[in-house]
Amino acid sequence: MIPVNEPLLNGNERQYLLECIDSGWISSEGPFVKKFEEMVSCYVGLKHGVAVCNGTAALEVAVSAIYLKPGEEVIMPTFTIISCALAVLRRGGIPVLVDVEPDTWCMDINQVKDKITSKTRAIMPVHMYGHPVDMDPIMELAEKHKLYVIEDAAEAYGAEYKGRKCGSMGHINCFSFYANKIITTGEGGMVVTNDDKLAERARLHRNLCFKEGRRFYHEELGGNYRMTNLQAAVGVAQMERGEEFVEIKRKNGAIYNRLLADVDLIQKPAEKEWAKNVYWMYGIVLDENSRFNAEGFASRLKEKGIGTRPFFLGMHEQPVFHNMGLFKTEQYPVAERIARQGLYLPSGLTLTEKQITIAVEAVTDVIEKG
Repeated sequence: MIPVNEPLLNGNERQYLLECIDSGWISSEGPFVKKFEEMVSCYVGLKHGVAVCNGTAALEVAVSAIYLKPGEEVIMPTFTIISCALAVLRRGGIPVLVDVEPDTWCMDINQVKDKITSKTRAIMPVHMYGHPVDMDPIMELAEKHKLYVIEDAAEAYGAEYKGRKCGSMGHINCFSFYANKIITTGEGGMVVTNDDKLAERARLHRNLCFKEGRRFYHEELGGNYRMTNLQAAVGVAQMERGEEFVEIKRKNGAIYNRLLADVDLIQKPAEKEWAKNVYWMYGIVLDENSRFNAEGFASRLKEKGIGTRPFFLGMHEQPVFHNMGLFKTEQYPVAERIARQGLYLPSGLTLTEKQITIAVEAVTDVIEKG
């Protein structure tokens, strides 16, 4: 079986982990945490990095940092991981959904302005599968209506929008370092920002809202979202090779594009003229005139030893939200189509050209022969 993802851990990860063990610094107080924060924030060109235990925690900390109040709204794409809506709901806020573009699979910016109300507090663009959102119109809307932008760059480390790094453009921005991400700490995440006050709020909510100078005194409820020194040690080793990893992803994306160029009945990932796509996961969408939906296609590929994963199911189709009375009558046709017809192919950093060729041959064979 060619797996969907396999992390590349053949740098200094082992050495740095042994340093943690030998020194006894395994908690969130260890020196690798600060170093990792500095490396990530420096990479995207921002002043502050606040390391947390996972990407979902990063979103929750970011939403808390902007003082989202109960009943206030955050506009986001329906086509994303549930963590985005969860972070808003945990603060008593209301997720407001828009559809996505049919080519980039990122939020449809033309729908955002129609969803802004007097209750809107923030916009949450999500860079999807390695391709950036068209950020300038988002930032212009935010400035016009005095809104925060919480940029979700979980899947877009190293991607660029008009030469700017994803994760650098919003007021407060989030990364994930889960095992399948370009930079991994196993589990892990980070909030990055240029705003001193937002950074202070993020650090507060990462650490149970301990009041400075009075440790066990609390004026707010926070979370225990700290990253350990062990996780950060792996992250530092990964960051030392970050650009190498980005180039591997882009090279593999180019190989897939070339080998799939003449294959009918599938849509391949886009790369807009203003974008640098890092092909975090190489997604394809099956034409509705093909004989397959994504589930059936994935099953056939599995028989041939090719691992896949389905695309996200839109937030508006999640039973848990319907049970809460949310999104029941809402329809987003692009997200609905790609959720049923989309899947991603093996995309890990250890993937070889031979494995990509085998995967493409399997895709072609299933499309042609059924």
